[in-house]
Amino acid sequence: MDKLKKVLSGQDTEDRGGLSEIVEAASLSSGTRIKGFIACFAAGILCSLLGTLLLWVPRKGLYLFAVFYTFGNIASLGRLKSALSANP
Repeated sequence: MDKLKKVLSGQDTEDRGGLSEIVEAASLSSGTRIKGFIACFAAGILCSLLGTLLLWVPRKGLYLFAVFYTFGNIASLGRLKSALSANP
């Protein structure tokens, strides 16, 4: 009955879905986005270079190259996500 009174009086605040609450809570400032961009950029370059250098290690070099180069590419994708996010 109370809900009906709130709706009729115009005081009903519609309960938003969980996804919209998560999006609002996860919004970042532009300074934080720039710091994330720089951190992901540095991590991506470091992992890619380390993977390339580890390519020459005997026996496990190819495996280490694949792991570190993959992490470098994932960090580069994170860099783009932090820079091109829709929420300013």
